[in-house]
Amino acid sequence: MSELKVYNSLTREKEIFNPITHGLVGLYVCGPTVSGESHLGHARPYITFDIVYRWLMHSGYKVRYVRNITDAGHFEEEGRAAEDKISKKAILEQLEPMELVQKYTNLFHWAMHKLNNLDPTIEPTATGHITEQISMIEKIIADGYGYEVNGSVYFDVAKYNTDFSKKDEPYGMLSGRVLDEMIATTRDLDNQTEKRNTADFALWKNAPPEHIMRWTSPWGMGFPGWHIECSAMSTKYLGSEFDIHGGGMDLLFPHHECEIAQSNVCNHKIPARYWIHNNMITINGKKMGKSYNNVITLTQLFSGDNPVLQQAYHPMVIRFFILQTHYRSTLDFSNEALQASEKGLKRLWEAYENLKKLSMISDHQSMVNTELDTKVNKLLNEFDEFMNDDFSTAKVLANMFELVPVINGIKDQHIAAGSISAETMELLKQNIQFFVEEILGLKSESETDNNKFDGVMQLLINMRKDARVKKDYATSDKIRNELQTLGIQLKDDKNGNISYVVN
Repeated sequence: MSELKVYNSLTREKEIFNPITHGLVGLYVCGPTVSGESHLGHARPYITFDIVYRWLMHSGYKVRYVRNITDAGHFEEEGRAAEDKISKKAILEQLEPMELVQKYTNLFHWAMHKLNNLDPTIEPTATGHITEQISMIEKIIADGYGYEVNGSVYFDVAKYNTDFSKKDEPYGMLSGRVLDEMIATTRDLDNQTEKRNTADFALWKNAPPEHIMRWTSPWGMGFPGWHIECSAMSTKYLGSEFDIHGGGMDLLFPHHECEIAQSNVCNHKIPARYWIHNNMITINGKKMGKSYNNVITLTQLFSGDNPVLQQAYHPMVIRFFILQTHYRSTLDFSNEALQASEKGLKRLWEAYENLKKLSMISDHQSMVNTELDTKVNKLLNEFDEFMNDDFSTAKVLANMFELVPVINGIKDQHIAAGSISAETMELLKQNIQFFVEEILGLKSESETDNNKFDGVMQLLINMRKDARVKKDYATSDKIRNELQTLGIQLKDDKNGNISYVVN
């Protein structure tokens, strides 16, 4: 099996992956800000790093996958007044801030499960780690790289750049930007006057009394800056140096650049060895954004309830569409492209179902088509090779589509059963099943329908529980009896748990 190579944004090269500790991998991926519904832009990074997570585990590593939830409104870095996005949305929706956070966190989890993404091993929240963030800020100030103004704390980028450039670790080492050029091209914006330099970024922001989400700190009531959240959480759960930091290309600057500076001051190390970034998506050739009126939430994508969409798209179609393009390439969403993916996935899945139904073939060597047998083996062996070449799912899928006519030909007897050996046939079955389900994470629509059925049943069970708590036994009995007429039997155990059996 070939060695795993990953493209490292820090070195701008494809490198052999060597974890810090043999057999163990620490993976940190920036999670969503849960001030609103997850949208199409969230689908690509989390599917990308789901693939990374799956492949690392298949490669024999024990992976600690940390993906955070940003549930504290962070400072908008482009010079706007301190804005608490969570509080602002909570007022609009007439919800308590943490009620809003829970609502959109639940929706995010729902969408991730629809897309068949595995859960991370740890999912820390920004609000749950205020103490750790304050401790890091205190260390940054003590070392001379942070300063307080009017209850806010900023990171001194110029001082950091002067000192760490001597170690060949300047501010801009990840993005390739030069500090002097950044300063020269930065516009004078509101709320910049208290900074020493326009490139300085907020570690902590002073919050006025009307600011709902605020915490006590050595500098007064306030809330953390965006970048310090991830530095604090990655350090706590993965240590001062870990293996992989992931996220979308849009986070490379300023977010990840600032993370490097903060963590380097506190821990005296670049936080991650490998920085992996998925490229951006566009919609019909345009950047997705409110100004273009083309933001598509994941619930709209699955339901088709958006004027940009011609129809609803199954979550597996979205996953398949994303996996058809290498994660470092740009990806344009359009109805035409999604409809083509829908047809492609159907064709692949039909071949997969045909393959599962094929009986074992007797190994009559005289009947084996050596050329076809060799071709099938080569296509299958390349699966590992492609995945080890910077997680190239697109090439794996291309090989699968070359195997589709072979599978269908055997099924329809256009290709003689003995054209491939029994060993190759077994290898074909094992590899296709493993890569389709376990690595690419694709599943049939019927499995999703089963999940829907489970969801409906859980809703009915909860309704029956509520009715019994309220001593509304008529409703409780009606739910049980109506389900029984449909061949579904509810079972209560001694602990009050209810399960169901379909007769």
